[in-house]
Amino acid sequence: MSKPVQSRQSENADPHEQYNPVPRIVIVVILALLTWAVYYIVSAQPNSSPRLGDQRPLAVLAPAPVNASTDGKQLYANACVACHQATGQGLPGVFPPLADSEWVKGEPAVLTQLVLHGINGPITVKGQKYEGAMPAFAEQLSDAELAAVLSFIRHEWGNDVEAITPELVAQARAASVDRSQPWQGEQELQGWIAAQ
Repeated sequence: MSKPVQSRQSENADPHEQYNPVPRIVIVVILALLTWAVYYIVSAQPNSSPRLGDQRPLAVLAPAPVNASTDGKQLYANACVACHQATGQGLPGVFPPLADSEWVKGEPAVLTQLVLHGINGPITVKGQKYEGAMPAFAEQLSDAELAAVLSFIRHEWGNDVEAITPELVAQARAASVDRSQPWQGEQELQGWIAAQ
């Protein structure tokens, strides 16, 4: 018996490397970019005056001084947002809301005393009783800072009442200068205010 002869035409050609040059368009783009880069470096004159740079005067470019003592929003974010939240809604049953709160929209002297000395014990806000503790800020914040943060909360979240001035905060601080403890609930605070 004879073996079948395999035809050489049915075999695939041996692989070999092809010459694949970089497309001419890519070479043209690279040369154009290099030409532009050289022109830019030469025309920029890095060792002379910066005529291609920003030509505004330094007074305009200097950052405006930041006065944190009058930025009520920033002070609120630093000291109050953890409890009363960014929306001013507080946490139901835990921290009272500031939005549409009778304490925020009410008598400025009461709100100022509340923030100056803090409160421990019951306080009713928008018909709901809260049993918690609010820290005092008399030692941490100046009169201007307290006025700024109080004015901020009195203008945010639908509260639209007059701002509190640093002078009013100074008067409230002087009126209760001997107090070193937080108010023991809203009754004590309101009683003290009524006695003034």
